[in-house]
Amino acid sequence: MTPVLIAGPTASGKSALAMAVAARDGGVIVNADALQVYACWQVLTARPTDAETAQAPHRLYGHVGARVPYSTGRWLREVAAEIAAIEDAGQRPIIVGGTGLNFTALTDGLADIPETPPEIRAEGNALMARHGLAWFVEHLRITDPESLSRLDQNNPMRVQRAWEVLQATGRGIAAWHSNTPPPILPLTDCVPIALTPRPEWLNARIAQRFAAMLDQGAVEEVRRWIEAGHDSALPAAKAIGRAEITDWLNGHLTREEVIERGSIATRQYAKRQRTWIRNRFQAWQTLSPEDGLDAALARVPR
Repeated sequence: MTPVLIAGPTASGKSALAMAVAARDGGVIVNADALQVYACWQVLTARPTDAETAQAPHRLYGHVGARVPYSTGRWLREVAAEIAAIEDAGQRPIIVGGTGLNFTALTDGLADIPETPPEIRAEGNALMARHGLAWFVEHLRITDPESLSRLDQNNPMRVQRAWEVLQATGRGIAAWHSNTPPPILPLTDCVPIALTPRPEWLNARIAQRFAAMLDQGAVEEVRRWIEAGHDSALPAAKAIGRAEITDWLNGHLTREEVIERGSIATRQYAKRQRTWIRNRFQAWQTLSPEDGLDAALARVPR
């Protein structure tokens, strides 16, 4: 059966649609979210619950340790194997998530850039903490202007990544991308769907969901993170709400302030996701989750 891709901003109903497609078509749901891979976060990243995973098979969720860096390249290798296994079993792959770069790599291809050595990553983190984003932008302006011109220069993660690639390989990230291999799953070979809710509708859901997370176990997840002594520079530490809940547990914020700040951070993230979809997913079918789950499911071909 033709694979289905379901992308969209956080809290837009991606998982519900994926579950509905799986129930109708007998599919297997595969994660495309960069943070839902981490075992330490279930509630905080809205990873599928145990009840949901009992209703339909799920893959690539919660299978990575908190201290393990997890790249788009690794995800691409793992998702390729999952797609092949699911199709060999005669089932439908349903790939769902909010990380636009993963979908772009899957459908457009990804340059085979070597993994960044830990010592260079640590040096990059230290430089970012000491000098900030502007230092990296200026460094790349001198050493790798071609890569810099292709980057979102306001995105610290992407800018630091370009610096790390240059340090580790001696080649700019733009040069690596110029030799990108063919995609694993071209858009012509799948059903690509992007959920595009109105910001007002989505923001209300974000506020409601973030408040609910505090009562459903997110605080306990963060407490375990702190007790384990995990470094805040780890990729897993980027889970939205972790820093705010940490401040609450340390007595620096009230519960109401955590909800307000966590909701704001989530809205900002959702805005970046919507921008990615608008700019990169122009060939995808768009659906409005506001029309209801049944209406969205009806527009997903079997």
